[in-house]
Amino acid sequence: MLKATGKIDIPDGRVMLVDVLRDQFGLTGTKVGCGVGQCGACTVIMNGEPVTSCTVLAEKAEGSEVLTIEGLAKRGQLHPIQEAFIKAGAVQCGFCTPGLIMRLYALFSKNPDADETSIKDALGKHICRCTGYESILEAALLAQKELKTLV
Repeated sequence: MLKATGKIDIPDGRVMLVDVLRDQFGLTGTKVGCGVGQCGACTVIMNGEPVTSCTVLAEKAEGSEVLTIEGLAKRGQLHPIQEAFIKAGAVQCGFCTPGLIMRLYALFSKNPDADETSIKDALGKHICRCTGYESILEAALLAQKELKTLV
């Protein structure tokens, strides 16, 4: 987990959180897709909530806890959601995958028993051009099942 502090170098002008994550912290798992918050590729968790980091001004993130895809794996072990995406074949080019995983992480953290409609609603905030959403939904349901066994 990255704790954004006053140490962030924010040049004059409009600098978005995604740019700081990628350019200053080297966290390139967060992707820049549309740049207007519509595709979901840049989704990160800020203070426990999923946000599209291309729409959050970097200065608004100061003092916040920001979790990116790089922070999910622990001691070299992929997070169960990451594993589920691999098992379900939901990773094609991988561009949108980090955002999808982060959105599901936020959902399952707050609501481990989310129903399929809630899962589809969360996934509906993302655009994937490479794969069918069936494998992504399959990965989400598999991840949810795996996460429940860890509790």
